[in-house]
Amino acid sequence: LDKIQPMPEKIAGDKNPLFTFKSFQEQFPDIAITDITRGTTMYALPLYLDTLALYYNKDTFNTAGIPTPPRTWEEFVRDVGILTKRDDKNNITQSATAIGTAHNINRSTDLLMLLMLQSGVRMNDRDNASATFSKDVENLNVGELAVQFYTDFANVSKPDRYTWDDRQKYSIDAFADGNTAMMLNYSHHIQTLRAKAPRLNFGIAPAPQPEKAGFAVNFANYWAPTVSKQSKHSDEAWQFLVYLATTDAAKLYLEASSRPAARRDLLDQQKNDPDLGAFANQALTARSWYQADNIAIETIFAKLIDDVNFNRFSIRDALREAESQVNVIMSKQRK
Repeated sequence: LDKIQPMPEKIAGDKNPLFTFKSFQEQFPDIAITDITRGTTMYALPLYLDTLALYYNKDTFNTAGIPTPPRTWEEFVRDVGILTKRDDKNNITQSATAIGTAHNINRSTDLLMLLMLQSGVRMNDRDNASATFSKDVENLNVGELAVQFYTDFANVSKPDRYTWDDRQKYSIDAFADGNTAMMLNYSHHIQTLRAKAPRLNFGIAPAPQPEKAGFAVNFANYWAPTVSKQSKHSDEAWQFLVYLATTDAAKLYLEASSRPAARRDLLDQQKNDPDLGAFANQALTARSWYQADNIAIETIFAKLIDDVNFNRFSIRDALREAESQVNVIMSKQRK
């Protein structure tokens, strides 16, 4: 915030406001309000909004007799049992999905954070002053359960779930080669896959949700343009950003970039798009959490996964250690 020139309420000489907070609420999903406004002050305007969705190999699913991709994590576990193939030495010869490890899965830490948020984990306190993801919620350690669920898929002692390990190829390559049937990822990898494997017959479905959840939770990932406090022409810069965020201009950007929309009206237009429909349908239920240093926190969460998989710590101790490290970062930021 100390580097951003917030959007002015009015431009000198103009009769009408540049852009009102009410308009922001009406035109963008709730996640944008949470992330990039404080009170009624706006600090950025998103042009797109991406989420984790489920990529699946249609040919592999058809061969296995699975008619539709999993909608819930319970169905996901069932499909893992059907799709995973191992040899007589228990080596994975066909993986059902890329999940469970840290370093050979693209956006592995985002996937773990999605599971935590879906489980009801409170990642930070209300003031975003400290991390709280190891704490119980309603007398249940939902953080531990999420980490347990994630790492079980890389645990050889869990035969009904074991489908991935550190010997597998990088997740995008494994999916492109047809060696794994599912992966969770963002929309920009549609083009990655088509470049790597033009004949790959894949589909994209919404991310699985907990079966008994009363509402969907998805994981947001996006950049929102803003204006530097050092700008000598901040009013003009904000006028340009407001123009970019209009329906007509945003549509041009989205057509050129093949991104899921951030505007509610354009999300509605994308819902039936074969590539972007799943992502567009998830934008309204997207969530994130305040990360004081997202790069450092990604490293901490990757270590959390490794600490569990390599039995360095119990899940509880690994989670508490990760929380402690995140709190060191947040403490430095407060100072």
